[in-house]
Parts: sequence; C-alpha cells; structure tokens
Amino acid sequence: MRRVTNWLLFGLAMAAVAAGSAERLGVLSAPVSPIAFGVASAACAALLLVRALPLKVRRAVVFSVTLGGLAALTAGLAYFQFVIKPTMVKGFISAAFAPKPTVVSAEEARTEQWPPQLTAIGTMRAYQGIIIAPQAAGVITAIHFESGGDVEDGQLLVNIDDSVERADLANGLAQLRNAETTLARQRLLVAGGNTPQSTLESAVAARDSAAATVDRTRAVIAQKAIRAPFPGRLGLRNADLGQYVAVGTALATLQELDPIYADFPVPEGALATLAAGQDVSMTVDAIPGRTFEGKIKAIDARVSAESRNVTARAQFDNPDRKLLPGMFANVTVTTGASAAVLTLPRTAIVYSLYGDTVFVVKNGPAAPPAVQTANAGQGASAAPAPPPAGGLVVERRFVHVGATRGDRVAIQNGVKAGEQVVTAGQIKLQDKSPVTIDNTLALPPPSVTPKP
Repeated sequence: MRRVTNWLLFGLAMAAVAAGSAERLGVLSAPVSPIAFGVASAACAALLLVRALPLKVRRAVVFSVTLGGLAALTAGLAYFQFVIKPTMVKGFISAAFAPKPTVVSAEEARTEQWPPQLTAIGTMRAYQGIIIAPQAAGVITAIHFESGGDVEDGQLLVNIDDSVERADLANGLAQLRNAETTLARQRLLVAGGNTPQSTLESAVAARDSAAATVDRTRAVIAQKAIRAPFPGRLGLRNADLGQYVAVGTALATLQELDPIYADFPVPEGALATLAAGQDVSMTVDAIPGRTFEGKIKAIDARVSAESRNVTARAQFDNPDRKLLPGMFANVTVTTGASAAVLTLPRTAIVYSLYGDTVFVVKNGPAAPPAVQTANAGQGASAAPAPPPAGGLVVERRFVHVGATRGDRVAIQNGVKAGEQVVTAGQIKLQDKSPVTIDNTLALPPPSVTPKP
C-alpha cells in the first residue's frame, strides 16, 4: 500500500508538470495558470520526500509543516482583517457617497474688439418747445387747431375777441387822416408865409401821434390772433371756445420734433475724453429693439457744484417723430478706437460681498491604482476606484469685472482666453466639484433687459 501511494504521488507530480508545460506551450487550455500546476507538482514531490524519511523524523516534519501552515493562515486572516478589509470598506463607502457629476453649461472666454464707451441716462428734449399763451387777455372767439395736430410756421391757432381794438383802430385811422389833412394845410400856409413854423411842427407831431396810436392798436389786434412761431406738433388743448383767458394762460404746447435733443449728465472726469461731434447711440424703452444714431451737439459750459456732473447734449434725426420730449434714453458715447477685451457671458459671474467669482472647467486628477485584495470565496478582486482619469472638475476663481456690453462682461484678470467657464448651474457647485458639460442647458439671452 505504501508503494502504491508513492507511485500515485509520483504520477500526480509528473501529470502536473506535463499539464503545466502543455498550457505554457499552448497545447492545453486550462482554467488555471501554469504556476498552479507547478505548485501542485512541488507539493506532490514534497510529500514523496516526507514519506521517504524515518518515522520519527517524519512526525517532526509533519508537525512543523502543520504548525507553519496554521501560523501562515492566522497571519493571512489577520492581514485581511486589519489591512485589506478596511481598505475595501473605505473604497465601498467612498464609491457610495462620492458626489455625482453636476450637469452644467460652459463657454470659452474669448477676446473681442470693444471701443471705449461712456454710458449715461438721458432725457429727450425738443429742438424747440414752447407753451402757447396769449399776450393779451380776452374771450376766445375761434380755435383753429386740434390736440396733437401738426402745424406750419405762422399758422393761425387761436383768435381772441378784438372788437374793442378794431373800433379803436377805426377811430385812430380817422384821427390819422385828419392829422394828415391838417399837416398838408399847414405846409401850404407856411410856404405862403401866413403862419409860423411852430404851427407846422405841431401838426407834424399830431400826425405822428395819430399814426403811433394806429400802430399800437394794430399790434394789440395781432397779439389777439395767436399764430405758431415755428413748425411742429401741438399738445393737448387746454382752453375752449368762449373761455376767458388771462395773460400767460397755457393754451397748448408746441414742440419741434425733428431733429430732437437728448440731454445727459456725465462725470466731470469724462471731460478729458468727451468732445462735440463724437458719435452717440441711443435706445429708448418705448421703442425696443431700435438704436438711434447721432452726434454730440454741445457740452455745457459749467459743472454742477452739487453733483459734479456736466450736461452734454446730443442731436438725433427724428423723421418719423416717434421720439418725444421727456422720454427716458440710454445713451452710449464712443470715445475712442476699439481695443482687445477678454469677455464672458454675464451669467458666468457669481456676484457676492466677498468678490466676484467664476467656475473654470479643468481636467480632473489621475485615478489612483486599484487595490488588489484576496477575497474569502474567490480569487483576486479590485476595491472600488475613484472616478476615471480625464473627468472634469471646476475651479473657483476670483475675477475683476469691467464694462458690460449687452449680455457680455469684460474680465480684467482671473481668466485666460480659451478657458472653459461655467455659464449655467453654478448654484450647485463647490470648488473641485465634478461636472459634465451639456450646453443645451444654456440660458437664452433675454429679448428685453428688465429695468429696475
């Protein structure tokens, strides 16, 4: 029986060596590696050597091997319990509670050519504008206009009762004719030497006084026929037919609308770059989507001591007369040549009391190598690894913002051209947060910028 066992062990060792060699050469395909066959053949050879030893020696060797195996098993279990298992648990927890990538939209910072501009809030003012008011009191006898109508230069607007003045005019004309007749008679008498020169001079004075009275009466009559001093558009009528009006009573307003002015204040420091003739663009809330182009007409000769601002006046063509005096105007003055400016969408800026920030998208750090562990019921397995290398994370940066044009803002420092900056979804982000980019989430630009 002992000899049969030895031959069986020898046969198993040779079979293991042959199988390992065949698998290494590619002749045999087995689910285990060639090293496993080598270990099996070495174990069979070791058993043969132990069986060849004397009984006393064999017992000592078996005891030593058994004790060493138990010690190795204990050390392996301790290593698994105190080294491999905590690492695996930590990896499982990290994988379970790792932050999921936040979906954001992003856009590259780009360089644009922006001309230096000065923005201000202005008020529209008529090229010429007055209040129609009588110079003489009386009762209105005729009104020749409608509210909001256009009138020409010299067009008759209102008649005030002038019957008394016309009677005075008739009386004055009669006295003037009598004075001229008397003057002609006195000239004949003086020429014949029948009357002194003083009588002729008195007649001249009487004739001139009568003529002045006629002229004065005609002037009063003309004042009671109110006419438009220039072409323009009338406002609402404030008087009715038959109404008594005193001197200075406002009957209506008259505005010349083409061209039209826009008056706007600018800081005194802007006087160094502001000059008459510079190009001006203007938008008004009443006509959204349209920009009016004009030029600076004049700059006030003094600076306000209260506000330290100076008022500038720009002139704009208004052929369709849609711009009206008193309108709110957003005025932009171009004060120089274009310059390169780094810009971002306004939605990319996160404003706070501690400073303005943006989130820059960058490649994440490389993933650490997986930890190989021995599992109790299976072979080698890997602990959960961090997100794969090449993932995207965000970096919070402080920036200094400059001028704003439409939906873009100038960045003075903090971002470089070409860097990806988050434009939507920042509310969920922290520094080093993982992200994925989906630009379909980008906010569309508003058609009309809301006003406070």
